[in-house]
Amino acid sequence: MNNFSRKNHSEKNRKRRKKNEDSDFYSKDNISSRENNRFSMKSSKKHGIKNFNESDKVRTNLSSNRRKPLNKSKNEISTKSHYLNKELVNNKNFDDWIWGKHSVYEALISERAINRIWCTSEIFSSEKFYTLLKDLKLKGVLIEEVSWNRLSQLTFGASHQGAALQLASSKTISLEELIKFSKNNSTNPIILALDGITDPHNVGAIIRSAEAFNSKGIVIPQRRSAGLTGTVAKVAAGALEHLSVSRVVNLNRALDELKKNGFLIVGLSGNGKLSISNFHEKTPLVVVIGSEDKGISLLTQKKCDFLLKIPLKGKTSSLNASVAAAISLFHLTGN
Repeated sequence: MNNFSRKNHSEKNRKRRKKNEDSDFYSKDNISSRENNRFSMKSSKKHGIKNFNESDKVRTNLSSNRRKPLNKSKNEISTKSHYLNKELVNNKNFDDWIWGKHSVYEALISERAINRIWCTSEIFSSEKFYTLLKDLKLKGVLIEEVSWNRLSQLTFGASHQGAALQLASSKTISLEELIKFSKNNSTNPIILALDGITDPHNVGAIIRSAEAFNSKGIVIPQRRSAGLTGTVAKVAAGALEHLSVSRVVNLNRALDELKKNGFLIVGLSGNGKLSISNFHEKTPLVVVIGSEDKGISLLTQKKCDFLLKIPLKGKTSSLNASVAAAISLFHLTGN
């Protein structure tokens, strides 16, 4: 009985040892595999950290390269901005601009031809400028009250002191003077009126055609029209020196005044009912030319006695404003 129990006990111990050895074997395997995995993870992490450090170095170098210009001296930055502003000023062409309170005032009292004036509300309402600016506004000079910052933008940071102006390439005359001049120099004078033509190249080309066909003058509104700038004078190729121009505050009121003085108002329109080749009126005429995209405004069309169209035979639905002006003058002066 005791032998059996001992034998049985030893057998149990043997089995337990074997089991423990097997479990030790598998656990060692797992430990080694874990250690291998841990090692691989450590190595990958190590390499990953290395790669990260390298990429971080690249980023740092790139960012430091980007920051280098910002770390340059203030003098170098101001020099660059100075040259940039100078380049912008050259591109804008300020040959016909005057700014500075005293310089603008001298230009105003010398009665030079002026296209446009910009000033702050303080300058406009000052005792020194108010009367001068009010008289110029009545003569058709476009005067805009702007903020100090806006004027700085227009002059690209120049020391404007609240006032700037753009000279005109030719002096304008009043509407009364234009009516008197045209009637004294022709039995049936033709005057052109421009409605909403803001492109200076178109205005210059129209002036050139008008002078070539012996038109007596041009009426342009104060707003929604290009002024008599250097570009207009250049495109007109000298014609501006031989043609009277009246710049009016309100075009429709000017047309009413021309009607009172015996002028017939005709407008060029693609929707006109009468072909220009069939128009044979012999009387003082005002030919109204609208912009290429919008044409003559509806209110101005109502002021017209006739709406004339230029018959087109191709697929093109409209003509450039300066081309339409030249064709109409050819027909109206050739009859």
